[in-house]
Amino acid sequence: MNTVAVIDYGMGNLHSVAKALEHAGDARIVVTHDLQAIRSADRVVLPGVGAIRDCMGEIKRLGLDDVIFEVIESKPFLGVCVGMQALMERSAENGGTECLGILPGSVEYFSDALAEESALKVPHMGWNQVHQEQQHPMWENICQDERFYFVHSYYVDTASDEILAASSSHGLRFAAAVMRDNIFATQFHPEKSQHAGLQLYANFLNWDGNV
Repeated sequence: MNTVAVIDYGMGNLHSVAKALEHAGDARIVVTHDLQAIRSADRVVLPGVGAIRDCMGEIKRLGLDDVIFEVIESKPFLGVCVGMQALMERSAENGGTECLGILPGSVEYFSDALAEESALKVPHMGWNQVHQEQQHPMWENICQDERFYFVHSYYVDTASDEILAASSSHGLRFAAAVMRDNIFATQFHPEKSQHAGLQLYANFLNWDGNV
């Protein structure tokens, strides 16, 4: 049985993610910050909610940044929400925060981009369409423009369309999912997205990391 390590750095709805993964397929789900347990897992998930500065601080304090760099070289890796933002180069949140720099791009604040007269609210919260920009095994049995659940005030602006797996719109077009090699990450919450979210988690459990 495959083992999935859900990285626990105290900043996410970890047990909701773990329960959704358990429901999605046949795998052993381990919520952990133990470095060896993460190294030995077959697949790794980096979830997250909250402020990116606090998230990055805990990731570094626990030595998880080094193990993330290590496992991301070879294992199917899924980032969720702030777990996706942490993969980018930097975030505008908290006056500017350096992220892991694994993927090219930045994290920006919606209110800085939306027109003052815009009726759209920040945070972007609720269901929104996700437009698949590239074919990928993670989209298996998920319809084009399927709706997923979002909760975020900051959005990813990719530096290259090559890593843009899907987009959504909230006054502007932003990255709903990014991809590169064995990395896939979503701004939306699959665990809150009902059938489509469970399908995406099932796809992750079956994905070998190849595109």
